[in-house]
Amino acid sequence: MDNNRKTAYLTLLSIEKNDAFSNLELNQQIRESHPDSPAFVRELVYGVLRNKLYLDHLLLQLIPRGLKGQRRRTMTLLRMGLYQIIFMESVPDYAAVSETVKLARRYLTGRDGFINGVLRGYLRKQDQLQLPDRKKELVRFLSVRYSYDEWIVRLWLDQYGEEKTEELLAAGNETPPLSIRVNRLRTDTESLQASLTKKGYQVFPGSLSERALFVKGSDLLDTPEYHQGLFSIQDESSILAADSLGAEKGETIFDICAAPGGKTLALAEMMENQGTIRAFDLYGHKLDLLEEEAERLGITIVQTRVNDGTKPIEELREKADRVMVDAPCSGLGVVRRKPEIKYRIQEDGGRELAALQLKLLQTSSGYVRKGGILQYSTCTINQRENAGVVTGFLKRNQDFELISSRQLLTGKDETDGFFICKMRRREGWKGGREI
Repeated sequence: MDNNRKTAYLTLLSIEKNDAFSNLELNQQIRESHPDSPAFVRELVYGVLRNKLYLDHLLLQLIPRGLKGQRRRTMTLLRMGLYQIIFMESVPDYAAVSETVKLARRYLTGRDGFINGVLRGYLRKQDQLQLPDRKKELVRFLSVRYSYDEWIVRLWLDQYGEEKTEELLAAGNETPPLSIRVNRLRTDTESLQASLTKKGYQVFPGSLSERALFVKGSDLLDTPEYHQGLFSIQDESSILAADSLGAEKGETIFDICAAPGGKTLALAEMMENQGTIRAFDLYGHKLDLLEEEAERLGITIVQTRVNDGTKPIEELREKADRVMVDAPCSGLGVVRRKPEIKYRIQEDGGRELAALQLKLLQTSSGYVRKGGILQYSTCTINQRENAGVVTGFLKRNQDFELISSRQLLTGKDETDGFFICKMRRREGWKGGREI
């Protein structure tokens, strides 16, 4: 049995059964199973996840009794086999079928004949299979074609229109480039680029942040440069969020929803490890990971504390020069990295999340000194969670003024989808007027 496909199967099955995060589950399965080609495993896992609804639509036309009642194990293997046939040019059709059948014999006794028949049925009937009619069922067509739950399609059609929506759907299915943040406490961009290039990596400068580099090549986290703390893995949009806050050495910064800590540590590097960063999060084990990463990078100014961001800490009122609120969100800007997000239904279109985000922002604003900066960000592409939250906050808090606001879109900006809004607490504001 092929260990690469076995690893992919176990990963996909766990994601289905346990609602696990794809990146975490994949990394764990690769560590435990030691496949010959982790790249093949990643391509197969992410490919199946990105195209799940499309694959199921085809299978529905191949199985007369439909998909209802099919076991998770059966559906996982069918999707894997079909994905290899349709999308993986390096895999011959016969290998896609035979290797999937071998897995069925190991994990689905008695179902190998059924799986073999369905996959061979696709090879015979593929030209007869159809997508929904775009003119009659636009939402369903886009949902199936790009494999997004219909609520996301409706949301984006309403907020962005048909053309932009299709661009976002397509961009979310692309494999994201790997970007890193240069740790300027220990090196500079040019030196790190030259060092990684000598090791055979292809390295390109970022377009939005001077601290960002894009890197092509494998085993980057096994390099001496990583172990020496010269860089961190971070999408350029997330680096830009830290850049936007504009932290300076000697300041006091609060990061309200800090974990996993990429932006927290990016701020510390900006501050040349001078000043104080208070990093808060609801989960202590995530803050433990932040502290470990800080040690790897040589950062000592971060103080962590477990706290529910909606609950104010009175002794810290007006103590911060700058406050960052990178709020929990629907994550629609990072579906390239976590495609399982595409199938998590939100019946209210993000209204409940927006209410939480507004509460976090409202509570966090109390920590900002007069003249200080408050920044709100999310990794989503939902105006209700982004501009809508900011508008609601500014209406309630006239002592804050808008400095800048930016929505990055997957594809158009060549980053994850990200929203960044920067505000200032007015000097001398009292009782609804400025004095």
